[in-house]
Amino acid sequence: MPDHSLTSHGIRIGLTELIEMRHRVREVQLFSAPGQRSPLVGLHHSKLRGRGVDFDQVRVYQAGDDVRNIDWRVTARTQEPHTKLFHEERERPIYILVEQSRRLFFGSGLMFKSVLAAQAAALIGWAALGHNDRIGGLVFGDNEHYEIKPRRSKQSLLQLLNRLARVNQSLHTEAQAQGDILGTALRRAREVLRPGSLAIVICDERALNPVVEQQLGLLSRHCDLLLLPLSDPLDHALPAAGLLRFAQRGAQLELDTLDASLRQSYRSLAEARIERWELLAQKLRVVLMPLSTQSEMIEQLREYLDPQRSGKHR
Repeated sequence: MPDHSLTSHGIRIGLTELIEMRHRVREVQLFSAPGQRSPLVGLHHSKLRGRGVDFDQVRVYQAGDDVRNIDWRVTARTQEPHTKLFHEERERPIYILVEQSRRLFFGSGLMFKSVLAAQAAALIGWAALGHNDRIGGLVFGDNEHYEIKPRRSKQSLLQLLNRLARVNQSLHTEAQAQGDILGTALRRAREVLRPGSLAIVICDERALNPVVEQQLGLLSRHCDLLLLPLSDPLDHALPAAGLLRFAQRGAQLELDTLDASLRQSYRSLAEARIERWELLAQKLRVVLMPLSTQSEMIEQLREYLDPQRSGKHR
């Protein structure tokens, strides 16, 4: 069982908290509902891939209907224009790739980035299950990855969340990553996902590199993508806190944070990372929703998904 003494301050998260995220799904509309359309509906039901809609019924043609959907046989029989109606296909594989690595085991805001990643994965998982989709995913860390094949069952999601909680509970600062963990995870996703799937990538903002960009490009050719890079305020700006000393596995580093040029260089590097994600999302034509430990996750998602408020975000 998870150690709940470690979960109350946003440092670690347990299975109970991930299961409880199901009660928060109603607070933000991630996927479409009857009579409503989510901003993610284009991702979730991509007509460009020749799937995502099923024939539903025929009715009398109305002004504004797509003339390409006119049912000519019914029109000829009734001598009145009729059009075909379609409804969105309800089942689709959704694959959540969620990072739980040493570089996420950090936070100066409301929680550690590793906790934010787990919360986002759980919320999306519960929303997708409620939308009647098949859920699976890949939890990847510094030296391991755990894969759950997409299935339309609560058991599959619980299996993913249980593994996510276990890896989160075992995180520590002395772990040593073996190679490009996100690149490896994306390669695996390409092997197992069939065309038309929705892949959701939850990772550290600093994970983007040429190999990852290439893998995301290849994956986007036959899957829809939703990118959620995670950051902390200290990833973007250094405080003017004087001389800071860092030590790890025998190595030491000193930074004079009162040096204005150092703080500006640090900020410039962060801005370049942000811009690189934005350019990649534009190039691949995928949805990008960066999340920060600085504020509550649900509120950030609302900002992106509420059309009346999304203009406030970059």
